[in-house]
Amino acid sequence: MAGILDLLNSDLGKTIISGVSGSTGTDQDRTGSVLTMALPVLMKAMERNASTPEGAEGLLGAIKGKHDGSILDNLGDLFGGGVNEEVVNDGDKILGHVLGSKRDGVQQIIGQKSGLDAGSVGNILKVAAPILMGVLGKQASQNKVSSTNDLGGLLGGLLGDNKTTNEQSFLEKILDADGDGSVIDDVAGMVLGGAKKKGGLAGLLGGLFGRK
Repeated sequence: MAGILDLLNSDLGKTIISGVSGSTGTDQDRTGSVLTMALPVLMKAMERNASTPEGAEGLLGAIKGKHDGSILDNLGDLFGGGVNEEVVNDGDKILGHVLGSKRDGVQQIIGQKSGLDAGSVGNILKVAAPILMGVLGKQASQNKVSSTNDLGGLLGGLLGDNKTTNEQSFLEKILDADGDGSVIDDVAGMVLGGAKKKGGLAGLLGGLFGRK
C-alpha cells in the first residue's frame, strides 16, 4: 500500500496541492510543505483515535458513508469554481474531531516552520481534511476494510509500514506539543539524524524540517 506522502508526490497529489493552493490563495510550495508535515500528523491522530472501540466505529462509519472516496473522482469540479463552504465546514469539523485540543498547537508549529500564520495553515487543512478522508475511504474500499479490526492495518499502511521509533516519536511529539515551537528543535534533530540512513517518512520530513 502506498503511503500518504507517496500520494503527495503522485500526479493526484500534485493536483491536490495545486487545488488547495488556489482555493486558499497560498503559495504552492508553502501549501505543499504544510500538507507534507500535516497529513502524517493527521493520520497519526486518526490512528490514536481508532485505538478505542468508539473511535474505530466512528471512523469506519465515516469512510463507509460520507467519506467513501467519491470526492477524489471530482477534484476538477471541487477546485474549479473554488471549494464550496460545505466542504470547508466539513473539514473544520473533521479537524476538530481528529485533533481536538491539540489543533491549535499543531497548526502553530506547522505554521512556524512553513512560514505561514496558524490561520492560513488552518485554512489549508480545512480544505485538505475532507480529501484525506476521501483517500482513506478509497483505500478502505480497495483493501476491503470491513471491520474495525482492519482499520489499524489501513492507517499503519498509509503512515508507512516500515515506521521507525524516530518517526513514531516525531509524530507523537507534534501531536503533544503545546504550540510554543520549542518542539521543532528537538524534532528536527531527531528526524534529520534518521534521514541520513533512509528515505521514507523520516527522509521527506527531515528534508522539510531542515529548511530555513
